[in-house]
Amino acid sequence: MPETFPRADAGVSPSRRRALSALALALQPIGLRSALAQARAAGQLRILVGYAAGGAVDTLARLLGAALARELGETLDVEDRPGGGSMLAVKLLMQSRADGHTLLLAANALAADASLYNPPPYDLARDIEPVAMIGRVPVVLAVGADSGLHSLRQLLRAAARKPGGLTFASPGIGSTPHLAMLEFEHAAHVSLRHIPYKGGAPAIADTLEGEVDCVAVNALEVVGLARSGRMRVLAVMSAQPSPAFPGVPTVASAGYPGFTASVWYGLVAPAATPAATVQRLNQATRRALRDPLLAARIVDAGGQLDPGSPGQFRALILAQRARYARLIRADGIHTE
Repeated sequence: MPETFPRADAGVSPSRRRALSALALALQPIGLRSALAQARAAGQLRILVGYAAGGAVDTLARLLGAALARELGETLDVEDRPGGGSMLAVKLLMQSRADGHTLLLAANALAADASLYNPPPYDLARDIEPVAMIGRVPVVLAVGADSGLHSLRQLLRAAARKPGGLTFASPGIGSTPHLAMLEFEHAAHVSLRHIPYKGGAPAIADTLEGEVDCVAVNALEVVGLARSGRMRVLAVMSAQPSPAFPGVPTVASAGYPGFTASVWYGLVAPAATPAATVQRLNQATRRALRDPLLAARIVDAGGQLDPGSPGQFRALILAQRARYARLIRADGIHTE
């Protein structure tokens, strides 16, 4: 007869046994827990967002993710991991399995952060796999409805009279609106004082309260406020006037030909994702972008859908990295 041994938890109540099992799971190495979580997530599309819930990127991720999950026949999990200019979400992507189930909805910060930190937090050519461009939305310069500034020319005259006297808010150091305003200051030969925030929402809130003079942000975040009369958009940074902001001039038409600045969005996967998987995701994304609710969200803010191949998206990311690297070096921008 084979020898038998008592269970290690013999005499332990069922509820106590469940508690011990939960403790054992909590004490597992993080890598093992991550692998188990990924195994459970088979058939689930996970989209990482490097910004807070409720913001423009999170909203877009949920609209796009729902349409994309339907195309792929999967369930959807949108995971917000704000911090470090979206760097926390990028790091999580890099640690994820390259099987096409985990993607990051990236914006310009993906290219800027590669030069904003020293040493660079990741290598864009090595650590990520571009999947599909989604679209672009212009950066806008806006003030609260009670502001005494009623036009871009008036703002520039005030800035010229007192260099550094006017303040502008942005979603953070190295954010697209921050870098766009630096380029604009160079073009217009003026100097404004930058007040960085941790996201567009608090920057807009303080602009409405008059704590800062103006705000540079993604058009998605102010179009509703502009239509309700609570904010006044002084200029859009798109190449052409935006139907979302009738009567508002472009920066280019105000005397700075060729000046444009926009927030772009796209999906990226972990490095080493198979080419066939990337192509499948690219084609599914193109189909998802036909969703009328998703298209309306971008177009309604004066943006445009701009799908393309993975190679085209890679070329854009690398070109943007070079552009931002020059600007960041020239202005000595750094993070703490």
